[in-house]
Amino acid sequence: MIKRFLVLFLAVSLVFCFTMQDSKAATAQQSLIIATATTGGTYYPVGVAIGTLISIKLARTDKITATAINSAGSGENVQMLKNNECQLAILQGLFGAQAYNGLGMYEGKAFKGFQSITMLWENIEHFALLNKYVKSGTIMDLKDLGKKFSIGKRGSGTEGSGRTILAGLGIDVDKDFTMEFLGYNPSASAMIDGRIVGANIPGGPPVAAITMLYAQLGTKKVQVLDFTDDQVKQVQKAFPVWNRFVVKKGTYPGQKKDINTIAQPNFLAVRPDVPEETVYKITKTIYENLPFLHNIHKATLAMKLDKAIAGLPAPIHSGAAKYYKESGIEIPAALMAK
Repeated sequence: MIKRFLVLFLAVSLVFCFTMQDSKAATAQQSLIIATATTGGTYYPVGVAIGTLISIKLARTDKITATAINSAGSGENVQMLKNNECQLAILQGLFGAQAYNGLGMYEGKAFKGFQSITMLWENIEHFALLNKYVKSGTIMDLKDLGKKFSIGKRGSGTEGSGRTILAGLGIDVDKDFTMEFLGYNPSASAMIDGRIVGANIPGGPPVAAITMLYAQLGTKKVQVLDFTDDQVKQVQKAFPVWNRFVVKKGTYPGQKKDINTIAQPNFLAVRPDVPEETVYKITKTIYENLPFLHNIHKATLAMKLDKAIAGLPAPIHSGAAKYYKESGIEIPAALMAK
């Protein structure tokens, strides 16, 4: 009898211990990593703002923190999601669509190990060129340029989008100029020093590196190239994620006229294995505290709840979908995660 009691006692004790361990695991600290891009663009400051907001609002009550790290951009971010080196990442719409559907550089190797949380802002294309080499003032000035031009860091979204846009316009990046692979601020510094003549620097205006160029060189020495309506149509035909965008005069130091360029959407991606409740709380925190993000970077002024799911290239994580449904947003069947 005593032996049976001891066995029962030990069994109950073990169950209790495992239950306590599961309970502790359920409330364990979740330290999330957000992959962004180089520090001179828009991804990094916005990623830092989102991570800070999450940590401020959720660390104490839900033990959820998030830390933004810089990276080479969308291309590396996709790989980091795949390797579980980050749990969240900011991605270009182009990279997201290509990776998820196995298109472009991901031909035959689709990666579906990420889902969407929200659209963030539009990524505005800034193809900067020293005025000495400007002819028409449009993107076609890069045709037969014959000089050093920074296409963006290797494997970055900047490089990928730049190659796609220029190829759609019949510009051969391997022949029409000598490619340099620099981040945003290094590109701006190299232009200021005369080591390169131009750079591909997309981001949500005002982009820090473009601000640096205009402030240091002035509009008499540098400008961001325009896209004509026909050139916009050519790019859209190549890959339909870009639309017309006008950077209003005064956005950058000394900028006295509008820049007629193009833009594609950026979005916040997440690994599917991040818990539903975690993503729900992150999504809710973002949309209930938009003024915080607006004060950090003007690019986030584009974020509105009624635009949260517009143009998402991958299905919405169930946690984000839960918040949107509560907020009265109808989610198309094609965006529902299976």
